[in-house]
Amino acid sequence: MPKLSDLKIKLFTDGADKAQIVEMAKQPWIAGFTTNPSLLKKAGVSDYEAYGRDMVAAVPDRHISFEVFSDDIAEMIAQARVIATWGKNVYVKLPVTTTRGEPLFEAVRSLSRDGVKINMTAIFTGEQVARAIEALDGGAPACVSVFAGRLADFGLDYRPLMQDAVARARKTSNVEIIWASTREVFNVVEADAIGCHIITAPADVLKKLPALGTKAAAEISLDAVKAFRADALAAGLQLFVPASRAAE
Repeated sequence: MPKLSDLKIKLFTDGADKAQIVEMAKQPWIAGFTTNPSLLKKAGVSDYEAYGRDMVAAVPDRHISFEVFSDDIAEMIAQARVIATWGKNVYVKLPVTTTRGEPLFEAVRSLSRDGVKINMTAIFTGEQVARAIEALDGGAPACVSVFAGRLADFGLDYRPLMQDAVARARKTSNVEIIWASTREVFNVVEADAIGCHIITAPADVLKKLPALGTKAAAEISLDAVKAFRADALAAGLQLFVPASRAAE
């Protein structure tokens, strides 16, 4: 089992709460941050541009992704150009399609070749991976976010897709793969093992990483037993056992 210091993969925090972002930015092993409209809603963001510029000022030296929210391709392109002005470290997230299934490959191709850093998101299929990487290849620095965790939620094996995505991206000079929708610490180990460039995960998952490789399975077992015993005592649990049973 590798330790945190052994990992070659870049670690991004997925979230939109400013206090949490600032806290995680204190960790030198956090290489960037990703947000999305769902996370912005959860964080109570209403003035998007003010929020975005504030985040860039708070974290000016690391990747930070902000997503467009329009469902019209022309307007999505316009929003992307605005978001790109918020900072040199900003990547603009565009989904692979609109809600009507209209692909955005040509849109990201154009933006990327105009110097806009793109994070193409909501990628779930091999065809989407191939077309996204082809569209971004040769343009500005870019990322393709493959939602491994959400595939796993539906019982789909994400490993062949992730391996293919990494192999395709490594043939380019500017495209990196982000392992997205991370569910557990072991996903970080998996992503690192296949050579994925980046993994983005909630802060509560990333905060567990310093413990990587510090305990053997038997130690973890004993810790669990001790925790159960301590919680039973703290809860004041009682159970009457007849004397005859106690002697058995």
